[in-house]
Amino acid sequence: MNDNPKNIPEEEEDDLIELVDEEGNTTVFEHLATLEHKGETYLAVSDPEQEGDELEVFILKIETDDKGEDIYTVPDDDVADEVYEAFLKLVEDTADDDAE
Repeated sequence: MNDNPKNIPEEEEDDLIELVDEEGNTTVFEHLATLEHKGETYLAVSDPEQEGDELEVFILKIETDDKGEDIYTVPDDDVADEVYEAFLKLVEDTADDDAE
């Protein structure tokens, strides 16, 4: 039995997360980074099947519901832009470290 029906490389499969919306629909994302910004925690995720040179990154805020479970919400545009800029800096810093 194939547990990887979308034929995603095994090393990338470890970075996949499934999120379920309020209607019970499941969407798979590739986890790119977890970032702290102004005392809040955010995820940077993308579509693991995305093709092309441009990587579309989605920013999600991690919050906790009344039951203590994590919920993921879309922050307002200004906050999402700030977190995205922090993500780009993290990627750039990581690339610089790898080059050394």
